[in-house]
Amino acid sequence: MTSELIVFLVLSLVAISSAFGMLFSRNAVYSALFLVLNFVTVAVFYLMLGAPFIAMSQITVYAGAIMVLFLFVIMLLGAESLVPLPQAMPWQRPLAFILAAILAVESVYLIFARSRLNTVITAPDAATNSMEGLRDMAMILFDQFLLPFEITSILLLVAMVGAIVLTNREKVGHK
Repeated sequence: MTSELIVFLVLSLVAISSAFGMLFSRNAVYSALFLVLNFVTVAVFYLMLGAPFIAMSQITVYAGAIMVLFLFVIMLLGAESLVPLPQAMPWQRPLAFILAAILAVESVYLIFARSRLNTVITAPDAATNSMEGLRDMAMILFDQFLLPFEITSILLLVAMVGAIVLTNREKVGHK
C-alpha cells in the first residue's frame, strides 16, 4: 500500500464518520461542526488531487462563510438542540424509502458503468492550476457570471435578514 492510499483511506473514514455524526447529532451546533469537519476533509481530497485553488475555495466559502452563517442563524433562533417533531404524515416514510432505493440503484449503476469504461481519473495538468488559469477563471466568473454571483449574495443576505425579523417577531410576541 502506498502512503497516498493510506491517507485517502483515513480521510475517507473521517469524512464518512463526520457525515454520520452530522446526521445523527441531536445538537444543531454539533451537527454544524461535524459538517465543517466534512468540508475540511473534502478540501484535503482536493489538495491530494492537485487542485489547491478549489481546496482553498472549499475552506473559505463553505467551511468559512456559509458555516458561519449557519451557526449564526442557529444561535439566533435558539435551536441548539432539536425538539421532537410532531407525528410525520403517513406517506412520508414510504416515499423516503422509495427515493433512497432509487438513489442506491442509481449509484450502483453509475459505479458499474464507470468501471466498464476503463477510464482512469488523473490529476489536472499544471496549466490548470497556474496563475494564468486562475486569472482566466476569475475573469470568466466576474465578467460573464457577475449577475448570478451578485444575486446569490443578495439571496443569502435576504435569508439572514428574514431569519432575524422572524425571530424578533416571535420574541416580541412571547413577552
